[in-house]
Amino acid sequence: MMRMRFQTAVSLLYPPRCLGCGEIVDSDFGLCGTCWRDTPFIGGTVCESCGTPVPGKADGYRTECDDCMRTPRPWTDGRSALLYEGRAKRMILALKHGDRPEIARPASLWMARAARPLLRDHMLIAPVPLHWTRLLKRRYNQSALLAQALAQETGLAVCPDLLTRPKRTAALGGKTAQQRFDDLAGAIAVHPRRRHRLAARAILLVDDVMTTGATLAVSAEACLAAGASEVCVLTLARVAKRP
Repeated sequence: MMRMRFQTAVSLLYPPRCLGCGEIVDSDFGLCGTCWRDTPFIGGTVCESCGTPVPGKADGYRTECDDCMRTPRPWTDGRSALLYEGRAKRMILALKHGDRPEIARPASLWMARAARPLLRDHMLIAPVPLHWTRLLKRRYNQSALLAQALAQETGLAVCPDLLTRPKRTAALGGKTAQQRFDDLAGAIAVHPRRRHRLAARAILLVDDVMTTGATLAVSAEACLAAGASEVCVLTLARVAKRP
């Protein structure tokens, strides 16, 4: 009874608010009807390598977008929950730079739904790492928050420090795909004390946004070189070209 009274008092003082606009909603970590409608969730036929929407219907053959056909991916399959635009972009920037770590919890639910075709028994979840200087500045790795929340949602194991980023790279925004790949060469490696965790095991790499896929490719290659049986990738959002 005391606990119920305490929860009621807290809800009166701090009513749950929409993650998108701040309006009062019925439950914590939710979106109001308007923000839900305006959030670009990915559905329908998608590229099986990155999750971006593609026109037409699945025909029994592997479906890939133009980017993934031009740039073969080192991972097996990939999915994304949202398009990186509009309200989704604002929420991700708030998670990444706006000190809003609570966004990771509902985001993991959206990611778990998108990831259903990827999940395998005994799969290990691992986030794309940050260089320690950026981690010190931001205070947390948003990809690690997403990975940990996803592990709770799916019941799969997670290794937050499976990968390390020994080389600091310049900001990748605005660079071409080739420039991103060149900058990231040697920037990501498997932690020497965590190699045993991925041996002959499927890995699910988690990141917040996929643009060209360069960071995920370097991460996947590091896992495969260290003995992973296969790698799949999952991002909260995908930067997609409009037709």
